[in-house]
Amino acid sequence: MGARQLHLNLNFLNAGTFASAWRWPASAPRDFADVGFYVHVAQLAERATFDAIFLADIPALSDRPEFRPFNALEPTIVLASVAAATSRIGLIATASSSFNEPYNIARRFASLDHVSRGRAGLNVVTTADPAAARNFGATARADHGARYRRAAEFTALVKALWDSWDDDALVGDRHAARFLDPARIHPPEWRGEHFTVLGALNVPRPPQGHPVLVQAGGSDDGKALAAAHADAVFSVAHTLDDALADARDLRARAAAEGRDPDGLLIVPGLVTVIGSTEEEARRREEELWDLVPLEYGLGRLAGILGVDPARLRLDEPLPADLALPEHGMQTFFRGAVSLAARRGLTVRGLIRAQGGGTGHRVLVGTPEQIADDIERWFRSGAVDGFNVMPDVIADGFPAFAETVVPLLRRKGVFRHAYEGTTLREHLGLPRPARRPAAPRPAAEALAEALLEETLP
Repeated sequence: MGARQLHLNLNFLNAGTFASAWRWPASAPRDFADVGFYVHVAQLAERATFDAIFLADIPALSDRPEFRPFNALEPTIVLASVAAATSRIGLIATASSSFNEPYNIARRFASLDHVSRGRAGLNVVTTADPAAARNFGATARADHGARYRRAAEFTALVKALWDSWDDDALVGDRHAARFLDPARIHPPEWRGEHFTVLGALNVPRPPQGHPVLVQAGGSDDGKALAAAHADAVFSVAHTLDDALADARDLRARAAAEGRDPDGLLIVPGLVTVIGSTEEEARRREEELWDLVPLEYGLGRLAGILGVDPARLRLDEPLPADLALPEHGMQTFFRGAVSLAARRGLTVRGLIRAQGGGTGHRVLVGTPEQIADDIERWFRSGAVDGFNVMPDVIADGFPAFAETVVPLLRRKGVFRHAYEGTTLREHLGLPRPARRPAAPRPAAEALAEALLEETLP
């Protein structure tokens, strides 16, 4: 078995992580809706041998769009275009289990896996955003537990649909006029709490067996979902001690599910601000901050905390009576409150410390300082890598690729070249064998129901 290898994904947040990234001289305001920009950056990431690019998504016009670009283009459409212009980089897209049907998502990501020859990944999220709920006919947001119960069934069913074809179901025998073998097609016949799907997927089993499954939630419900189903966890960690504790918790949960705990990759977000000197990096950070409307940062933080922005006083600490929001982003809530308490930050300081409300750790410094920090966290065993979140995509990501990546290679923790072609191979993950669907077949349930009706 080879030496443990660092994993790096580019979390491609349109213009960049900072809300002011679109105003930076290197950026163009229309890049957020220009697929050519995504293709160009993905090609840079592939030259830097990143594992994948990662696209967030929310099906709504929200988060104060008057102040910054947003995730506009549907991510699998973007990644299909990227797949045509690249050959190795992994392609991870986000889909909400709250506002999608498992059959459509299973089909879409199986298709992306075929189109890319095994490079697709699915990040399953639950959506608490009220604007998104209104777009799908919901008058109120489901509570946290209900969203995750739906997500757990959604994810299990997506996997069952990917497994509804045997790998050799497609026979393609011209002489015998036999295209596929029906005995090797296995409809899930699924009747669950939230979904009923009786038919098999109409796409052959994906090249990877299952596209890589990612989970991005740090609540107890989110960790339970990750332990049962995820290949990788997009986590939040502001200190190494917190990261170590989270890693122990996640790996213990995975072991309790009968899984190899080392097979669950932990990759927290890392916001980077790079300069040739530390002074230059700090100056870049300040200049980016000067371009962020304070109203935006305040509103973003208030949304994470689940409070009215009027409750937050910029030059005072957070209110002492904040309660964990039942419907909101619990992972980011805990991270923000913990960070503010640990550093004694005012609201203004907390907004800055979180890069404008992203909730992830912000690292400002030289390429050497950033590479040293990444190596320290990786060698500790707390993380398997990072979802890199550049301050500005247009010039912040090239700076990382051209200055930090070579240092990581010299340290012996990051690859010089791809060894495989699929995302699972990049991540060192096995190709899963096909498994039958977990719920009782619908035919059995129907037979039992009919029997009960005929009994006296």
